[in-house]
Amino acid sequence: MIRYLIIDDEPVAHDIIQDYCEKLPHLTLAGHCYDALEALDFFTRQSVDLIFLDLNMPKLKGFEFLKTLSKPPKIIVTTAYQEYALEGYELDVVDYLLKPFDFTRFLKAVNKVVNPPVASAASASQSTNDRSILVRSDKQHVRIHVPDILYLEAAGNYTKIVTEEKVVLIRGKLSELVRTIDSKELIQVHKSFIIAKSHIDAIAGNRIQISRHTIPIGKVYKANVDGLLG
Repeated sequence: MIRYLIIDDEPVAHDIIQDYCEKLPHLTLAGHCYDALEALDFFTRQSVDLIFLDLNMPKLKGFEFLKTLSKPPKIIVTTAYQEYALEGYELDVVDYLLKPFDFTRFLKAVNKVVNPPVASAASASQSTNDRSILVRSDKQHVRIHVPDILYLEAAGNYTKIVTEEKVVLIRGKLSELVRTIDSKELIQVHKSFIIAKSHIDAIAGNRIQISRHTIPIGKVYKANVDGLLG
């Protein structure tokens, strides 16, 4: 049985979600919270398996609340605001339901909690190879295919994503971007550079050649490079 909590400042949203949940025998209601502060108090007393979380609430916004949880349960976002979808997926939400949503769409989201996909080693590898991320650059979102990344470079308060075809500049730290990409293909070779191992053309002295780019090797990170060389 999956215990769920509804966090939403609109009573009608509670009614719709609870009505949908009552059609599913494996879901049981744990409680109703009408703002995030009430939800924080709820979690001091008990835990749940799943939260239906609204975003635009008074006092404390939905994602701000989510970031306060050290071990959050599964999250299905329910909101009228599509522009927050990218941030939601970066926070590893199960699904993002745009209001108003019907029962079919709701059921699809819940099934991701009840029956999460199990990938074989081959399909997992294929998934990694096909993976892409959306990043915000110059007032727009740009899609980057992870296998195309040659290297990442810290540039003050910004980070460069360099591929063979383009350079995308985003605001944020290098370390934060790496966590978002989460690829075992990347390795740090300098305090300002993280490279893709599969794109290395040559290593000579304290330099790595990737396509037409020359990347320095930092003393602190030389052991990382030595590991590539066996």
